[in-house]
Amino acid sequence: MSHLEVRFAPCDEAMAKAVGDALEEIWTVDVQATAVLEIGPGAWQVTGYVEKTGADVAASIRTALSARIVDLPDFEVVTVDGRDWVSEGLKDLDAISVGRFVVHGSHDRGAVRPGSISVEIDAGQAFGTGHHATTLGCLSMLSKMVMRGHRPQRVFDLGAGSGVLAIAAAKAFRSLVVATDIDPVAVAVARDNAHLNGVAPRIRFAAASGTRSATVRDGAPFDLIFANILAKPLIRLAPDIAAVAAADSHLVLSGLLDTQAPPVQAAFTAAGYRLVSRFRHDGWTTLVLRFRSPLGEQQA
Repeated sequence: MSHLEVRFAPCDEAMAKAVGDALEEIWTVDVQATAVLEIGPGAWQVTGYVEKTGADVAASIRTALSARIVDLPDFEVVTVDGRDWVSEGLKDLDAISVGRFVVHGSHDRGAVRPGSISVEIDAGQAFGTGHHATTLGCLSMLSKMVMRGHRPQRVFDLGAGSGVLAIAAAKAFRSLVVATDIDPVAVAVARDNAHLNGVAPRIRFAAASGTRSATVRDGAPFDLIFANILAKPLIRLAPDIAAVAAADSHLVLSGLLDTQAPPVQAAFTAAGYRLVSRFRHDGWTTLVLRFRSPLGEQQA
């Protein structure tokens, strides 16, 4: 399956962030995700991943962004073969160890140590091989919860991608896990990965946006929620996520550049959460928060 990428010419950091923010706000084109990355000293590049197909994508994006941004950088819209999106570049990545977890491809099963929790994920048409700083942050926080004896009965992975976090939680806690993603391809990949890892009976998958799914409603309230997506959707979803959270539950937020963490934390504080800890790696932040009980208790 192919998809469209909107690739902007390199620009400075301020322009890149302005373009990335604007891409998330336009509605004439269905931008599924954006990447704002530093590719060299002072040089940043923005890539948008687009669901909509057709010849009008470039024109729609130019019209929408030109109204918001002066001197919009040049860009091109490229059709990318789904087989080349992730798998060709990542299929030979080494296994990684994060606390109790070892995330590896099928080519690297020998890297799993006795006593560790194995999560086998081959790179494919969904985000999440465990190597990106955002996923590393979530796995690190999950490993700490395991070592501290946390045993959540209901887990929600919002924006599951390849399913690595849902699978890790299902293996670590043997709990019911609900995993959703807006991309049906990602959901199919995650479901296959769950079968591969032997935890498919414990994970319920759904293609859904945010918490708008009967699968999510039926699984709530959740004792542990992961949301490894983009900053602006997280801010928007803060009240909805709180609405499906159990009292004194934990929330792990990622997908955040260090500079994006404060406004996201503020949104969830307003929704009833308090900060427990944070993890920073390679310019990305993972936040762990706890939901207040209905009586206002704030247990550590």
